[in-house]
Amino acid sequence: MADAIHADVAIIGGGIIGLGIAHQARRLGRSVVLIDPHPASGATFAAAGMLAPVSELHYQEEDLLELMVESSRLWPSFVATLTGGGDAAGYRTTPTLAVGADAADRRALADLRAVQKAAGLGVEPLALRDAREREPLLSPQISCAFDIPADHQVDPRRLADCLLAGLAAHSPDDPTWVTGVNNGFALEALAERVLWDEGRVAGVELDSRVSVVAAETVVANGLGAAGLKGLPEGLTLPLRPVYGDILRLRVPESLQPLVTSTVRGIVRGVPVYVVPRDDGTVVIGATQREDGLSTASNAVSAGGVYQLLRDAQVLVPAVAELELLEVTARARPGTPDNAPLLGRVAGTKGDIEGLVVATGFFRHGVLLTPVAARIVGELINGSADPRWAPFRPDRFTASAPDPRNFIPAHVRSKETA
Repeated sequence: MADAIHADVAIIGGGIIGLGIAHQARRLGRSVVLIDPHPASGATFAAAGMLAPVSELHYQEEDLLELMVESSRLWPSFVATLTGGGDAAGYRTTPTLAVGADAADRRALADLRAVQKAAGLGVEPLALRDAREREPLLSPQISCAFDIPADHQVDPRRLADCLLAGLAAHSPDDPTWVTGVNNGFALEALAERVLWDEGRVAGVELDSRVSVVAAETVVANGLGAAGLKGLPEGLTLPLRPVYGDILRLRVPESLQPLVTSTVRGIVRGVPVYVVPRDDGTVVIGATQREDGLSTASNAVSAGGVYQLLRDAQVLVPAVAELELLEVTARARPGTPDNAPLLGRVAGTKGDIEGLVVATGFFRHGVLLTPVAARIVGELINGSADPRWAPFRPDRFTASAPDPRNFIPAHVRSKETA
């Protein structure tokens, strides 16, 4: 292994989760190798960037809600550590506006509000006149509006650029510099397998047969995680691709701003959102499909594009006058319970050393980046928060430990001392 690349932490996957973890590891003083042939080109490239723990609440996802709320709380301090801060990443704390198109949509949003309020979340009805004063281009035909102060947004592409720039901002004289990789951290390659040494994970072998030796290896390559060779025997990572179509449109000067805050709507029972950007564009999305159309080529669904434009115009009619710039589709890694696979993996004598899994973030990847980075950073430092045991990556494995009985090693050692 003398000719191998050596680092404290090897991170497989350069999406927003992998980038956030790399950023945190570097802040902890670790040298990092980020392994990805095309960083930030997958789901991160297509994401709208809504930081919406309230709007994204779904029935029977209470554990996930706690994780989302915690990550939302971390966002201000997270962006403060970026080069250029929150402004450079397009971070906005403008409240989200939820609207319904007809009477049935109004009832659906009212029912959801009851669940949100029961969970202690802030959602308040807004008079239609007040909603249209806030967003003058909203349709006069909408049936209801709700104010959601805690739901914010960020621009994922700009966020990824900030994280990459921060990772590159060091020199060969720094202890975090890794020799043999771009800018002392980036390795544009595919990970082939996990390497082992005496019962612990010791790094990564690339498809070029080059090895990266690391004290900690983080598997954060989304859907690719399940196909990685050398993972612990019996470990099941049940990931499935859930595609989303997303549109980017330019707002002409005469209509700017189209909207000043994120507008999340329901139109005849179907969700749609319009997210403004600082550069005078908007993002429109909300489709979710598992039809296999995009499996090989990230193909866009014609029906999905039609649906998005149709429904967005119901809520904001001026959408019809915008310039269509880009139509994109990407797959997000879904899991059976829609929650991430995050943490260490159990072995025969406790958790396997040297391995952390961070994938399966589905539609919450951008929102959960700060908390995922914090959790992985704590694991690298030898600690763990028992609140997040329900998201262990081995919970779908037949021999998985019961998360209710999970006691982190650092706590267990204190109890037996």
